[in-house]
Amino acid sequence: MRSRRQLCEDLSSELSYYRRLLHGRLDLLGFELRRRSGEESRSLIEALPEILSDGEEPYREAMPKNLPIALPDMGLRRRAIDRALDDDFLTHLPSIGDDELRQIEADLREVEEKISAQRRSVHDALDSILEELTRRYRDGSASVDELLQQS
Repeated sequence: MRSRRQLCEDLSSELSYYRRLLHGRLDLLGFELRRRSGEESRSLIEALPEILSDGEEPYREAMPKNLPIALPDMGLRRRAIDRALDDDFLTHLPSIGDDELRQIEADLREVEEKISAQRRSVHDALDSILEELTRRYRDGSASVDELLQQS
């Protein structure tokens, strides 16, 4: 059975993975909107390496670099993030009007804000768990030797 700490860490990795996917899409949309408005002269393909690098976007927090590469086991859930990421707008980007692109961007930002709030809640729970573990070890109600014997 997994510990609460492990569950929080797994959930944090899953949410971080989702955020990276959302940020990539938001970066692509932002570039396309800037290109259409004349602020950018390069094509999306020409700018792709730069767009997908760790640029400084205003909605981004610093992201950990040690996230697993593999897709986390997310089961068969259908959440808002799943629906947002299922949208294949990138495959027909040239045929989408500016207003629809702005709406897609707004929808993705809304989902990203929800994912970020969930991630903050998970981190708060993880902090509480770690504080409790620290307290137990400090006051002697738990010991490393007992923990190692259980493994």
